[in-house]
Amino acid sequence: MATTALLLRTHLACKPPPSPPARASSPFVCRAATAAAEALRSLAPPARPELLSLDLPGYDPARSRPVDLAVVGGGPAGLAVAQRVAEAGLSVCAIDPSPALVWPNNYGVWVDEFEAMGLSHCLDAVWPSASVFIDDRRVKSLDRPYARVARRKLKTTMMDRCVAHGVRFHQAKVVKAVHNEASSLLICDDGVAVPATVVLDATGFSRCLVQYDKPYNPGYQVAYGILAEVDEHPFDIDKMLFMDWRDSHLPEGSEIKERNRRIPTFLYAMPFSPTRIFLEETSLVARPGLAMDDIQERMAARLRHLGIRVRSVEEDERCVIPMGGPLPVLPQRVVGIGGTAGMVHPSTGYMVARTLATAPIVADSIVRFLDSGGSDSNSISSAVAGDALSAEVWRQLWPADRRRQREFFCFGMDILLKLDLVGTRRFFDAFFDLEPHYWHGFLSSRLFLPELVMFGLSLFAHASNPSRLEIMAKGTVPLAKMIGNLIQDRDR
Repeated sequence: MATTALLLRTHLACKPPPSPPARASSPFVCRAATAAAEALRSLAPPARPELLSLDLPGYDPARSRPVDLAVVGGGPAGLAVAQRVAEAGLSVCAIDPSPALVWPNNYGVWVDEFEAMGLSHCLDAVWPSASVFIDDRRVKSLDRPYARVARRKLKTTMMDRCVAHGVRFHQAKVVKAVHNEASSLLICDDGVAVPATVVLDATGFSRCLVQYDKPYNPGYQVAYGILAEVDEHPFDIDKMLFMDWRDSHLPEGSEIKERNRRIPTFLYAMPFSPTRIFLEETSLVARPGLAMDDIQERMAARLRHLGIRVRSVEEDERCVIPMGGPLPVLPQRVVGIGGTAGMVHPSTGYMVARTLATAPIVADSIVRFLDSGGSDSNSISSAVAGDALSAEVWRQLWPADRRRQREFFCFGMDILLKLDLVGTRRFFDAFFDLEPHYWHGFLSSRLFLPELVMFGLSLFAHASNPSRLEIMAKGTVPLAKMIGNLIQDRDR
């Protein structure tokens, strides 16, 4: 969920990710955050970018022939595509302002997702199960192992594979793309122009090169997290805390409790030892997004109530994740992946495992339409060139079943946007009572429309009567919107 913030904090190729529209704060919040929140912020160390010690092969600016693939952005998905395309014998250039930068933030995955991709060796902490606190009385135990990604190891592994297969790197920002019939020219801020047959935009939410033709009005997941040394904490170190929706840390009748009632936040925690823990206060989705000082104030109140005294902060993270919104223009000349291609899970904020799993699909479709007859080949097989080639890749990235799946996830997000704390608790009480196949599949984007319909019916059956009434009342308009979009999509 909020741990996909990793993809927001890397150095992007064009512009920073979009900020959510400012939510109107109360006069109290406008004056200042609480003293406890200010004290928490004061413990955060200055940002210290960590660089890998790598001897990266550079791109030759004197090269006149187009590379087969230029990847703009150095996140996990972009590197995964670069490595796989280069492995097939094609020429690849990866362009990023800081190619050796270690992704700075913590982020977590379900262990089975990384195991399926052969990346379990890139996990540095694993919890056999997870827990969800619905309120002070109801606790769900999730029998599904969860892990933190060893971000330095993952990046090192991916960079080593890229280098081994001949990927060239260029340290710069792309400022413009110029397209002709058979290839494109990427203009960088250092004056270097990189010609490429295929361009992949992997810059995340900056949406550097991929174009959108509809108003962009997503929901926003906003979170503040710290990796901290504490005197002690109350959590089981063999169980990660997936969601804690309790609000007993907020004084009755207080303005902050009322804010949390309207737009709730939850605690997400990875306990590494009795004294070392990652803590993150998260607004699942809101439109507009919550203010960061509001999130920090709620977190400080929660930690104080739990008796967690922070001794030092190793690192902190502030993340804003756009969720939902329109897909980019399909198809278009530049190919996208990850946040720039609308691949964030609209109901949860999850993305990293999904984009890594999608990378081979994108890479293989590129390879399939390029002639790999030689390491420096630039011809295009089957006379597929320019727009036609990109259209084939987009079709593989967003086939009809994936577009329909995303419509259902956006429907889920639209309902979550309307729920207050009580409604949210009811929703997740029913959600985590479902058969594991359903909630696993929903969180990991494994269910497609027929199964998602069954998921919805099962969720409705498990819901309480008040929750059913609320879903019917608040879900009617989003349901009609989803059905209308699905009907329109049939015409594509």
